[in-house]
Amino acid sequence: MKLVKEIHSHFVDQQERLDHMIHNFEGIGTQLGKGERNKIKTVDLDAFLLNIKSFKKPKFINKIAYQYFRKSKAERSYKYATRLLANGIATPQPVGYYIFSDYLGILDSYYVSEHLACDLTYRELVENATYPDHENILRQFTRFTHKLHEKGVFFKDHSPGNTLIKKNGDVYDFYLVDLNRMNFMETMSFELRMKNFSRLTPKKEMVAIMSDEYAKITEWNYEKIYGEMWRLTDQFQQKYYRKIRLKKKYLFWRKK
Repeated sequence: MKLVKEIHSHFVDQQERLDHMIHNFEGIGTQLGKGERNKIKTVDLDAFLLNIKSFKKPKFINKIAYQYFRKSKAERSYKYATRLLANGIATPQPVGYYIFSDYLGILDSYYVSEHLACDLTYRELVENATYPDHENILRQFTRFTHKLHEKGVFFKDHSPGNTLIKKNGDVYDFYLVDLNRMNFMETMSFELRMKNFSRLTPKKEMVAIMSDEYAKITEWNYEKIYGEMWRLTDQFQQKYYRKIRLKKKYLFWRKK
């Protein structure tokens, strides 16, 4: 079995302990959530709390693809986190990644990062229209997303649970998580910018506020922004619920 790993320079003196955690992953820490696909555990490293994410074992084709043709999810998460921080975009501190493979390809992979306690995620804004300071948070979130676009970061998983939000007085700090799917580019087109909002909320009133704030920042036409942002949001929602209906039908007929 082959091991490829990288440890951030801030944590090289803890490498032996990190190695031990990875090799004994099943018996350490506290698991977050059900872990149906990927499994995440919190583990203490002195006064520093870690998240260790164990990615689901890839299927046969992906085992080969991740080994020979593209970077694994663990390596991408680490590299993208490092790149985001270098661009002034917040994400929990990356600690390292580990990839175990054999001659056929990847077997197990892990991404290690800081565990960040947050006050809320975007999901709370979707589920609770009366959440305290709702509109202000939404407008600050829109400015954060605009900053991503200006830096050329297209976060493909810009969805309700993937931005952690911490209150810092009257200001809110935003941290991206679940980082393995993003593109970095020189400039981002108008449509791609609007598409980046499409997975966030099915609520027109929230799309209207985000459109208004984006128009204020860019001095672009509000009607154009809102029209395109809502069109792409509606398109995504229809596709999403169509997929759910098909899955339910499949499970129903499978049981019969």
